[in-house]
Parts: sequence; structure tokens; C-alpha cells
Amino acid sequence: MRRALIYTHRWLGIGGCLLFLAWFASGIVMMYARMPELRRSDRLSRLTPIRPEAIRISPADAVRIGGVAPSAIHLSTLEGRPVYRLSSAREAVTVFADSGDMLDGVERGRAVAIAATFAGDASPRTRYDALLEQPDQWTLTGVPRAAFPLHRLAVDDADRTVVYVSDATGEPVMRTTARARRWGYAGAVLHWLYFAPFRRHATLWAQSIIWLSIAGCAMCATGLIWGVWRYSPSSRYRLKRKHAHSPYAGMMHWHHYAGLLFGLTTCSWIFSGLLSMDPWDWHPGTAPTRHQREAVAGGRIALDGVTIPRLRAAIDALASKPRDVEIVQFRGEPYLVAEPRNGMISLAMPERGAMTELPEAALLESARAAMLPTPVVDTTWLRAYDAYYYDRDGELPLPILRVRYDDPQQTWLYFDPHRGTIARKEERWSRVNRWLYHGLHSLDFPFLYYHRPLWDVVVIALSAGGIVSTVTAAAPALRRLRRHARRMRARRARLRIPL
Repeated sequence: MRRALIYTHRWLGIGGCLLFLAWFASGIVMMYARMPELRRSDRLSRLTPIRPEAIRISPADAVRIGGVAPSAIHLSTLEGRPVYRLSSAREAVTVFADSGDMLDGVERGRAVAIAATFAGDASPRTRYDALLEQPDQWTLTGVPRAAFPLHRLAVDDADRTVVYVSDATGEPVMRTTARARRWGYAGAVLHWLYFAPFRRHATLWAQSIIWLSIAGCAMCATGLIWGVWRYSPSSRYRLKRKHAHSPYAGMMHWHHYAGLLFGLTTCSWIFSGLLSMDPWDWHPGTAPTRHQREAVAGGRIALDGVTIPRLRAAIDALASKPRDVEIVQFRGEPYLVAEPRNGMISLAMPERGAMTELPEAALLESARAAMLPTPVVDTTWLRAYDAYYYDRDGELPLPILRVRYDDPQQTWLYFDPHRGTIARKEERWSRVNRWLYHGLHSLDFPFLYYHRPLWDVVVIALSAGGIVSTVTAAAPALRRLRRHARRMRARRARLRIPL
């Protein structure tokens, strides 16, 4: 047992020393800087308002022209013209609402013009860089696969901006700056081992993270057991004629104590990082099922009743000129939802005007339909985030209706009254995963997470302790490797001596 503990901890630690150091350091960076992203609000702010009088094609005709079964239908603008953007999980098409023409790709010059307008730079300082058939480092996340291929364009400004324009939809889908790329590398890329050549091999990358995490858990567990075993409360060890609690000297002395203090936290971080990969599909997702979505919507979206006059009237009824609207269906009735939170209008009766929220009675009826015949346990209007529906940046909409059901999975559904959709689904095991993953990995416990800078101090202190435990083991590990190398060279030299 002693040998198993010692050698498991020693060699897994030597093998993973640099990886652990990278995880601790990049974790601190990720507290303040994530992967580059193009926020929806930023993209919407750069669009021109929709002109209702320019719409001459109905949504139903646009779907027939596009030839797709869309899961989302947006009416937006491209180069000042109204367009329908129809998207599903695998494809995205754009149909011009003023002519019925379908966008058949974006040539280079047009992509440069779109990027220059988006970047706010009318001068010819935007240059074409490349056409990406596969994701690069900054489009691995945040860009749906249906948006590819992408035009990558470089803006010669002080921020060294790079804009990505979808060839399928003609819209900018990502923007990065030199500063965001630097912090992205130092944080998320290093922390997730998200290097593009490696990440493109999804199965290899996922399995590598899973087994590296398992090895890390084994290393921490054996180190904790051995560290507690070797710790003497009665100071029975003698080092340099002094009684000591630890038998180790030098850097290993500090490694022993750092491991005792921060080993459990390190182990919990690695274990929760393992759970982030959802190994072996052990818990359900938080997206509503297709049955639940269609029960709330009242079946698949019916567009034949959405005429051009009704669509124009709905847009005109909004308080401000919308730049992007989505057509959704709630209980069999189509609605126009303006972003961001600019109102919701019935496309069957736009004369009723815009409303900020759906009636509570209608939401409760849809909540019962979503889980028939399961009875409802209780309903609660959330005016503030709870422990499962929450957002660090505060961008998730409130209020939200939480409905709990009496089923074996103990399902909770969160209904968005601003859109008439299910915003989130929670089941018993997904709630367990929330605490084991997010709770342990990000320490986003409500008593700590919403009290900054206390949360920052705690996380940085624990990360610094992990760095100390790693660094104090690095020098002894290097010396041990050198000794092994010398022994191997001596052994090879002896084998070459002729008899």
C-alpha cells in the first residue's frame, strides 16, 4: 500500500506538473477574461432598422424559397435590406424579404464591405484574409456549424480587429481584438486545452480531457492519503535536531503542507472539471425536450396566416424601430418578438398592440400542457435568480415563471413570459450536476458568488495555494528525473563494455 501510494502520486505528479500549473494560472485569468465573443446586443446595435414598407415576401413564402424546415425564423437586415434568416441545427439560409431572392454566398468584396460597416470603418483599411471551411482558434465556440464557411477579415485599426462573416447568412458572427485573443490564449485556450488542431478532433480531445482528469483525481487522492499518513500531530520527526510534524525538508516540506491545505480543493476542482465533459452521459441536459417545446408552442409553427400586412402592422406597433425580430408560436398563435425585450405582438391580431409579458393564465395552461398528465406541484414567479436559473452578467430575462412537477425525475421548467418559450429545464440529476460541477469548479455558491470581491479573494487564494503546491514539487521532480537519466546512461554504458 505504501509503495502504491508513493509511486502513484509521484509519477502522476511528475507527469502532470506543468499541466496543473497551467490549469491554476489560467483559471485565475478566466475569472476576468473568457473566449472572445460577439454579444447579440453588440451585433444588433450595428444593424439598420427594419423598414416595414420594404417587406414584399411573406414568412411562409420565404420558408418555401429557402427549402429548409427552420427551428428559428428571424427578420433582420442585410446591407439595409430586410431579410429572413432561417436556421436549423445543420443549415442556415437567408432570403431577401423585398425580392424573394436567396443569398447564394457572399463574394470577397461584399464580405469586406459588410465587415467594414460592422467595424464602423468606412475607409478601405479592411482587408480580406481567408475563407474558413473549418473553425479556427476563435470560432470553435460561439459560432454555429450552420454558419460555415466563414470569411475572415482583418481591420487595420488600433485594436487589430478581426471580423468573421458567415457565407450562408451574410451576417458578422464573431469579432476578436488583439487584447481579447491574448487573454483568450492565457485563459480559456490553456485551461481547456482548446488548441484548434487538437480541438478539431472532438472525440480525441474529449477523451483526453476525461482521462487526464481521472489521472489528476488519482494523483490528488493518493497525495492526500499519503500526506495525512505522514503528518505527525505529536511532532515525532526530528529534522536538524528539532521536532517536526513533517518528515520532509526543503521544498518537499512546503509541498507537504501546501498539499494538506489545498489538496482537497485541487481534487474537487479536477473532479468537477471532469464532470464538465459529461462523461458517460450521466445526467440529463437543461434544454427542454422536443415534446415540451411543441406542447407550449401548440405544434410546429404555422406561417400561412402570417400575411405581409399583418407583419408590417406588427412591426409598426412596436414602441421603437426594431433591428431584428423573431417569429415564434405560443399555444398555436404566431407572435412577433422584438429584441432586445422590445415587446411581443400577436401576428394573428396585431391591432391588439404590443405587450411586455404573456398573461399568467396562458402561461399556466401551457405549463400544464408541457408535462401532461403529470400534476403541477407549485408555481413561483422569480423576480431574482434562483440557484439554477442564474447568470453572472445578469442577461437572462426576469421575471421568469418556475413550475415544479410531481414526476419521478422531479422536473422543473422555467417559462419566459417575454417569449412564450421554456427557458430552462432542470431534473433531479441535472441539479446534482449543477452543484458538483458549477458549485465545486467555480465556487458559485449563492452565499459567495454574489458577494464580490469576497468570491475573487477566495478563488485567487485557493488557486495560489494550488500553484505553490505544484511549484514546490517541480524542483524535486526535476532532480529525480535527472537522477533517473544518469542511472539509465550508466546502465547503457555498462552494457556496452565487452566481456
